[in-house]
Amino acid sequence: MQDRFIKSITQLPTPLADALIPLLHQNFAGHINAQQLAELVQSSKMTEAEVLLALLPIAAALAKPPISEFYVGAIAKGKSGDIYMGANLELPGEALFHSVHAEQSAISHAWLSGESQIVDMIVNASPCGHCRQFMNELVEGGQIKIHLPSQDSHLLSYYLPYAFGPKDLNVQSPLLVKQETEFALDSSDPMVIEALDHAGLSYAPYTHSYAAVVLETADGATYCGRYAENAAFNPSMLPMQMALSNLTRHNRDFGEIRRAVLVESSQGKISLVGAAMDALHAVAAIELEHIVVDPV
Repeated sequence: MQDRFIKSITQLPTPLADALIPLLHQNFAGHINAQQLAELVQSSKMTEAEVLLALLPIAAALAKPPISEFYVGAIAKGKSGDIYMGANLELPGEALFHSVHAEQSAISHAWLSGESQIVDMIVNASPCGHCRQFMNELVEGGQIKIHLPSQDSHLLSYYLPYAFGPKDLNVQSPLLVKQETEFALDSSDPMVIEALDHAGLSYAPYTHSYAAVVLETADGATYCGRYAENAAFNPSMLPMQMALSNLTRHNRDFGEIRRAVLVESSQGKISLVGAAMDALHAVAAIELEHIVVDPV
């Protein structure tokens, strides 16, 4: 079991903890598939809702909050039945807008894993307005069920009445609907190709600034992040932050990063290179490789 879960596992009921420990191996990064979840429910003799709430300390153990020192865990349950953990991430010494909220982390985890819809969000603290707006960008966002400890469950529409969302800006295909933009680039570099693929899958209906980041660690492992825009603009999730959150979930240290690549469209209304460099330089002493590509 990974060291970061030693304290949190003691907060779980013993039958659930015993069933969960084999899953918390060195490669565990917060994903539990539907079959594994069903086995946890059966072994613990708890309801699924009870299990998901009980797992929040495990999700919170993925957090890296050096500024607030407030650990937030979130679990997104996909339409597939799989669950995806996420946690808050703060960059030391950097402006607070560089932070990743736990709900954003869990949703980006699901998105990068191929989920097409989130049906439930389980969080250990009430979602802030930023996260409510971010969730509202998703497929049928208003119908996502929000579950909090010691509170009744409600739809997101209960927490975000009179919501402003994609349809208000004439966007009919919200976040998590698979969309692909093709770019022209001739490269044999695997990292660049990976970043290009993720840029094509990014979500930027308001600026068309399709972009993605890939981080490589010293052992050759790569961690990606895509740009995810929001109708309210500020809750948009930047690709560098998503990549750093992805790397953190996999229990990797920022000091292990040896290379970083940002690929973005030449036709976007904005550039993410400045924000990406700021975030990267807060955690790693390496330069960002910036590649601008033309849409096909």
